[in-house]
Amino acid sequence: MSFQAAIFDLDGVVTRTASVHAAAWKELFDEFLERRAGGGAFEPFDERADYRAYVDGKPRIEGVRSFLRARSIALPEPEVQSLAARKDAFFERRLHERGVETFASTVSLVEALRARGVRTGLVTSSRHGGEILELAGLARLFDARLDGNDQQALGARGKPHPDMFLKCAEALGAAPGQAIVFEDAVSGVQAAARGGFGLVVGIDRGGNARALEHAGAHAVVADLAELDVARLEKLWRERRNAREAPRRPGA
Repeated sequence: MSFQAAIFDLDGVVTRTASVHAAAWKELFDEFLERRAGGGAFEPFDERADYRAYVDGKPRIEGVRSFLRARSIALPEPEVQSLAARKDAFFERRLHERGVETFASTVSLVEALRARGVRTGLVTSSRHGGEILELAGLARLFDARLDGNDQQALGARGKPHPDMFLKCAEALGAAPGQAIVFEDAVSGVQAAARGGFGLVVGIDRGGNARALEHAGAHAVVADLAELDVARLEKLWRERRNAREAPRRPGA
């Protein structure tokens, strides 16, 4: 294989838990905004637009801060921390009510890569990453996995900083330039691009392709069913050739 490792985001890439997160964020912020409006009109949290713009892929506390900034709301830090804790409780309740669904196409690709000797890793900002993988029965598919608990223990910065992807590549024994990252969040694509990964694949789960490309994705697909190992090899070679091509005179 031309590349040594493949690193996957969790929510929206491996598991269908992004919708569970979005619903938990909506429950949290709609309750908060309604209370703040004192019974008057308020603009509710949009599970698609607000989720993708302000909280998708980010550590929970940063998601709270990002959305509050967007609404020009300033709160004392203890209240921000309280909102983050409530979101976690809402998510965990929904997770155990609904269970964990996976993207079969992603699981198939992970298995195909492992069969070819590619080391696989998983990175998520969620503190429930390990729990979700166990519930889904997928823990065996990843040689290294880092979640929000590891991020705190390592003192690593969250997405869009590349710290967690870099730590995962290190755990897999691969240089960033020899690894592929699969992400559906703009902040995650930005992190992988900033980390210098050899190939960054964006997954557009709903009209987000242009934003993913702008963030640094080298290729964007609607689902990983569009890719197999041979296609990834081709994308990898094309990306490598583009990096190695001599600059034109005057460029």
